[in-house]
Amino acid sequence: MQYGIDLPNMRECADPRLLAEIPREAEDAGWDGAFIFDTHYSPEWVPGEGPPPTADPWIALAAMAAATERIRLGPMIAPLSRHKPWKLARETVTLDHLSNGRLILPVGLGYAEDGGYAKVGEELDRRKRAEMLDEALAIIDGLWSGEPFSFQGAHYRVDEMTFLPRPVQSPRIPVWVVGAWPRMKSMRRTLRWDGVLPASMPAGGAVLEPDPLEAAKRIAEDGAFTGITTEEVRDVTEYVRGERAGGGAFDIVVEGNSSGSRREHAAARVAEYAEAGATWWIEGVFSWLALPPHDIERMRQRIRQGPPRAA
Repeated sequence: MQYGIDLPNMRECADPRLLAEIPREAEDAGWDGAFIFDTHYSPEWVPGEGPPPTADPWIALAAMAAATERIRLGPMIAPLSRHKPWKLARETVTLDHLSNGRLILPVGLGYAEDGGYAKVGEELDRRKRAEMLDEALAIIDGLWSGEPFSFQGAHYRVDEMTFLPRPVQSPRIPVWVVGAWPRMKSMRRTLRWDGVLPASMPAGGAVLEPDPLEAAKRIAEDGAFTGITTEEVRDVTEYVRGERAGGGAFDIVVEGNSSGSRREHAAARVAEYAEAGATWWIEGVFSWLALPPHDIERMRQRIRQGPPRAA
């Protein structure tokens, strides 16, 4: 299993210099990846405080790439319906070269409550955003090929173009796609790419979002917490293996929180997800900013303590 951190790009983390410094600290502490929110105008984290200061995530990713040597990098996640796919193709190839082939591209439908959607007239309909996601991925992958490429879809048109240079990574920059489990239409989309970020979505419901206070309690008791169960991860793993027999490497990415002070407990709990098939654990360090006293040093301390890896 590999271990990453998921950084916010707002509040105290709106400083792009800090967003370059923290991944360097993470690299020194033994983390394998550093990801950052792809948001432009965040909803209020704390009632009454108003919209938080926010840094552009893609400029921050360039700073992160320049400041590090080993750690994998990427947005978490890129909502493709509000990105021009040809521009994102150019940005990602440039970042892949800047980082010497360390970029990962996690993608999804996005969080419609983000002001980057509703306040600027972006598409809010979930079905249409799913269609745009599929078309955008096809375009990005086609442009990454470095070969003549054209596309005609319901939402995008690309007359023949040849994008050079190609990415450093071959056959492409890895693409992780959010998959709603056990929604088969959503999960089938992920199989065409390089990894899945499974989100628990029971029939007739929305994606289950854990309560921050409940998460903090579970971390204190069990050493780690995530919004998806080991049984669900095992089911996702079995589904992927059954559908992608001989299909090459494929990541199963779990997002959660672990205790840095109870390392043995945290490592044992996270190991259960590795045994169930997870290949990445993404530490949601932003949770330490969401809970009182909103102290960025608590977040940085957790990063310096290192990943929940067994000794």
